[in-house]
Amino acid sequence: MLLKNLIFLVTLCFATTAFAQQSAKPVPMIFDSDMGPDYDDVGAIAILHAFADKGEAKILATMASTKYEGVAGILNVFNTYFNRPDIPVGVPKGYALELRDWQHWTDTLLAKYPHKIKTNDEAQDAVKLYRKILAAQPDHSVTIVTVGFLTNLSNLLNTGADGYSSLTGIELIKRKVKLMVCMVGKFPSGFEFNVMKDAAASQNVYGHWPTPVILSGFEIGEKIKAGLPLIHNNAIKNDPVKDAFRIAIPMAKEDSLGRKSWDETAVLVAIKGYSNWYTLHKGRMLVADNGSNTWDDNGTGQAYLIEKENYRKVQELINLLIMHQPVGKND
Repeated sequence: MLLKNLIFLVTLCFATTAFAQQSAKPVPMIFDSDMGPDYDDVGAIAILHAFADKGEAKILATMASTKYEGVAGILNVFNTYFNRPDIPVGVPKGYALELRDWQHWTDTLLAKYPHKIKTNDEAQDAVKLYRKILAAQPDHSVTIVTVGFLTNLSNLLNTGADGYSSLTGIELIKRKVKLMVCMVGKFPSGFEFNVMKDAAASQNVYGHWPTPVILSGFEIGEKIKAGLPLIHNNAIKNDPVKDAFRIAIPMAKEDSLGRKSWDETAVLVAIKGYSNWYTLHKGRMLVADNGSNTWDDNGTGQAYLIEKENYRKVQELINLLIMHQPVGKND
């Protein structure tokens, strides 16, 4: 019993450290997104690049958790626009959902903006890319931010040793990953898109993930509206972030005040920490077979965000960050 308590205290100490406010050093990041079904992913990747330009994030890879044709290209559009065309792009090569944007803003961006990755076949296998990148990083250094389905991360957990590492997936994650931040779930219980669309993957990840996890639930981003200041800013031109919001916002009445900002909150917390805006409710998420989620207060290693400051403060910051222009842009 004494040994069990000691192990628990050591685990809690490590989790508390990882949950704490991030330092000023660039955060090594892997961004995993279902870029397409919604366009808050666009705001999220814009914020990621904004912080990279400020020296606060280092983008190791951008992963797609869906595999509709064009998703690799659209990730490369944003990486290229923000002057990082060589950021590796990963796409699922086995089973994955093929959900895409019904507004077809991705078609406009692919036709209008430069990108060297033209098809998904030209992108790397997401799970192999995860293993390659993680194996090369210092121990307990990488932050993964996921704003889509858990398909890639579930498959990563299930991997065995390979040419990149002699460690299994779970061993590699435990050694290399410092923190995972997810836009997922509805708390303390609910039924949310990112969890339920690949429920089996969600069950595997949240049941077995070996490092600290922060969850930004549906209720956090639901109130935060973004995009209107960007699309009304006449000084910003030829910007794929602006184009995505400009095309999509008018197509849905519920977006008339701006698009809900679920994914942006996860990136913000992954880089800047949570404590300026939120507190944490610790425990562990439980995922049912149908993709609904509940919360176990007696669990360990995970925590969901609870609003501390008025959401409008985060809304103002997100709207500012998604207007960030690439370093050296002349338009």
